[in-house]
Amino acid sequence: MEMLLQQKQTMNLVMTTELRQAISLLQYTTYELYQFIKEQELENPLIELVEKEDSYSYSSGAARKTVKSGDATPDPFEFIANDGENMRQNLIKQSQWMNLSEGDQQILHYLILSLDENGFLPLTISEISSQLGLGEEEVLDKIKLLQQLEPIGVGARNLQECLLLQAEYHYPDEQIVQSIIKEQLNNLANKKWHEIANSLQATLQEVKMAFDMIQTLDPKPCTMLSNDKTEYLNPDIIIEHIDGVFEVSLNDGYVPEIRYNQQYFGLVDKKTDAYEYVHDKYKSYQWLLSSIEQRRNTILKITHAVIQKQQGFFTDGFSALKPLTLREIADEIDMHESTVSRATMNKVIQTSKGSFDFRIFFTSKLNTADGNSMSQTKVKLLLKDVVKQENKYKPFSDQKIADYFKTKKGITISRRTVAKYREELKIPASSKRKEIEL
Repeated sequence: MEMLLQQKQTMNLVMTTELRQAISLLQYTTYELYQFIKEQELENPLIELVEKEDSYSYSSGAARKTVKSGDATPDPFEFIANDGENMRQNLIKQSQWMNLSEGDQQILHYLILSLDENGFLPLTISEISSQLGLGEEEVLDKIKLLQQLEPIGVGARNLQECLLLQAEYHYPDEQIVQSIIKEQLNNLANKKWHEIANSLQATLQEVKMAFDMIQTLDPKPCTMLSNDKTEYLNPDIIIEHIDGVFEVSLNDGYVPEIRYNQQYFGLVDKKTDAYEYVHDKYKSYQWLLSSIEQRRNTILKITHAVIQKQQGFFTDGFSALKPLTLREIADEIDMHESTVSRATMNKVIQTSKGSFDFRIFFTSKLNTADGNSMSQTKVKLLLKDVVKQENKYKPFSDQKIADYFKTKKGITISRRTVAKYREELKIPASSKRKEIEL
């Protein structure tokens, strides 16, 4: 074998740093774009940012607020943090009114601070006993003190205990309610009415009355126990229907204006020691301006194309949503499918029907018997209507719903697909939708 040194000319596609950044810029949300521009100001001395007079500082994600299309200048008081008393502080305040020793108060505070976000006590008696150096009987007494606080059910160690505490408080004379919670909770969840009635030697009427009472109880008595702050949604795109015309705008009023720093004016054209550095930063400055403008035009172009395809949604809502793919929009506006995908990624669009993820307009289709197609969203709405109108004593199985769609609506859909859509809509199975027939 002989070794040779040869020259070969080849062509390779190389993605430059600028191209990579332009692609990333396209998929940024407006808030992420704001943060990116702030970073560029720190890295490039030629960039000077001018905050707009009617904008507010968006230095933290918690300050992201939905600006409705009809709103005037946002009220600055809406950006003031709420220092109101939360549920955990309320529980501690309640405990201070109890006639307890200082040591018992500290133990009770420890238990309150150990509660999870729904008000349940996730620690076992043995864990608390070992952590505090107390006997298990003493720990149990302190848990009972905790469970005397309001709302009723706080401090429960599981769902059964939570419901039982509330039942004993609200329905002290209804023994059947307490018995169902103690002994028949699984059968209740699966709506096995006859098994419950036979086990407790009760009538279906009594079981039905007990079930109605249990439904009034709260399985999560202390939701929002944590100190989490409210996060506001900041739409990226706003669509307004004015005088029969859809007007599209980007919600970028808080994004600062990018200007050239006049201190470096003239240095770009002079052969000074700083020429190469300033020239490089000037190219970055120009690239940033053109990339932001290109991003803006691309998003607006895609949005207008989507409006043309989905006009029914803006007047009639989700029931009029048509099947639509990224490729269809890409072909419509003569762009690559990946560009449309990036431009619609992580974007929130505000419409007269509410604010949604941009991707809701892109939904796969199901074929109908007449050769037309129907969007998944519309099929899900039909599924909700079928379940809503069914006989509650004999609810439809997934297979019967699939057969109904095929015979009555002309939609070919499998039982598995029905089950998938039903789970996405958080609709229970037929066995768990069945009500008591008296």
